[in-house]
Amino acid sequence: MSERTPETPPAPTSASSSPSSGRLPAAIWVLTAGTFLMGTSEFVVAGILPEVASDLDVSVAHAGLAITVFAVGMIIGAPTMALLTLRLPRKTTMMLALAVFTLGHVGAALTDSFALLLVSRFVSALATGAFWAVAAVVASHVVSVDIRSRALGIVLGGGMLANVVGVPLGAFGGQVIGWRGPFWGLAVLAASAVVAVAAAIPAERTDRAQPSARRELASLRSGRLWLTLAACAGVNAGVLSVYSYISPLLTDRTGISSALVPVALLLFGAGALIGSVLGGRAGDRRPFGTALVTTGGSLVVAAGLTVFADHVVPTFVLVAVLGLVGLSANPVLVSLAVGHGGVAPTLPSAMATSMFNAGTAIGTAITACLIGTDLGPTAAPITGIVFAAVTFIPLVTLRALERKHDRARRPPSAP
Repeated sequence: MSERTPETPPAPTSASSSPSSGRLPAAIWVLTAGTFLMGTSEFVVAGILPEVASDLDVSVAHAGLAITVFAVGMIIGAPTMALLTLRLPRKTTMMLALAVFTLGHVGAALTDSFALLLVSRFVSALATGAFWAVAAVVASHVVSVDIRSRALGIVLGGGMLANVVGVPLGAFGGQVIGWRGPFWGLAVLAASAVVAVAAAIPAERTDRAQPSARRELASLRSGRLWLTLAACAGVNAGVLSVYSYISPLLTDRTGISSALVPVALLLFGAGALIGSVLGGRAGDRRPFGTALVTTGGSLVVAAGLTVFADHVVPTFVLVAVLGLVGLSANPVLVSLAVGHGGVAPTLPSAMATSMFNAGTAIGTAITACLIGTDLGPTAAPITGIVFAAVTFIPLVTLRALERKHDRARRPPSAP
């Protein structure tokens, strides 16, 4: 018997693809464009830190707070903004989020104050959290249930594509025309995305249940939801602790030139993009199998990096494979979170977004503490091993509970 996802969400809107065709509507591609812009914004500062630091007269380490503030804004913003905008139509929420995102980037491009830059980044992160949470729900509802994880894989793939295309382009543009250039570019593209959302996202069904904060909060009583959220945090903590500190591992342990580090990052980003799409497709049929296999793959890759990091070719191959398998379960986990929300999926979706970012913050913080010990740069893959192993606990427990739930719902066999 094939695996099943939890409670089925409401039927798709009239804009949905038919199950037989398997086609993705234009709304999915517009949502993907939105996540691409916001994923680019989250990490583009990493490529222009020296320029920001020099222009605003702060140290490079201090300038890095622009990345930290964005992550904190995502953790806080996703659930908070989901509740504050609950009674708004989801289409309106996404348009407003993109408009605020636009204004945040205009503010960042115009300011000469580092403090105001941080404020602009935090506001942009709040808007990003609101957009990501609602976009996942909309993506789940504009397609038929049998291709839901596939659609979410495409939408989340926009964030992966940002690492492959958006961030490198933004870094290049920032070095050529100044660090304010990428912020202006993102502002213009986000303003255009407001129009695209207005045109492509279908109006909500008139029979949709009236949004209720009490109902959304009640959805958090689901033990299976919290197991899913724990897996969200564990996956990102393990994979991104390795990704975030891949540079010192490559230069200090592998012994390559820092000029080759972007090649490894590109390999990871390309693998993550492909993995998000493939993971979404596989997750429609076997959600728990997909999550367990990819988590096991991450554990093996992290272990391989601790052993083979002294060798250039194996290390580059392992980094690419980590991108391929590391985050490919994320569409499945978001789909499970939305499903556990039932008729109140917005807050569970927002919590998934928040937990992904919380996992990233926890994993990178632990790695930062360990990297100064005798472990050195090997602390990154060791942290990845530990979190991958821990992630099996909620995943295996969740799978057992789902099977028990399915058996309880199954009608008794005819005599």
